[in-house]
Amino acid sequence: MLHFVTGNEGKLREAREYLDDIEGVEYDYPEIQADDLETIAAYGARDAYEHVGDPVLVDDAGLFVDALSGFPGPFSAYVEDTLGIERVAELARREDSHRARFRATVAYCDGDRTETFEGSVRGRIVPPRGEGGFGYDPIFEHNERTFAEMSPEEKNAVSHRGRALASFSAWFAER
Repeated sequence: MLHFVTGNEGKLREAREYLDDIEGVEYDYPEIQADDLETIAAYGARDAYEHVGDPVLVDDAGLFVDALSGFPGPFSAYVEDTLGIERVAELARREDSHRARFRATVAYCDGDRTETFEGSVRGRIVPPRGEGGFGYDPIFEHNERTFAEMSPEEKNAVSHRGRALASFSAWFAER
């Protein structure tokens, strides 16, 4: 059994599109502060493995706005909680470029090894639209629709997390 460490049902639903035998487990692992998602996710996966005692997946994701030098990046959750997505969208719209990308790193730990898998998707920052999704989905537009305007299946087919999970799933299937 593989455990996906998350309290977010949307993330778990995305993972189940790529992995059959996976269950969610809530565990509040310490999230270290680092400039890159890989370091954060790998640390979280090792800590979560120690808690769960079985193979785990942990993900870390962020919104990287080009005109803001990649901000909020690995600090996206904190920025969402403190400033809100509307403020981030406003900051991005003040700049000439609204280009951004969502990036995700999925980290796997089975006690013997820790492996990371990345995915990203390009888009642009727009005023909030849509009712679905979570986090920055209402302000991230990809192919003329925000992630919040897409069904979960449509989003998962193009999302950063979906791409990271697809990469992990292919690797895991070969083991």
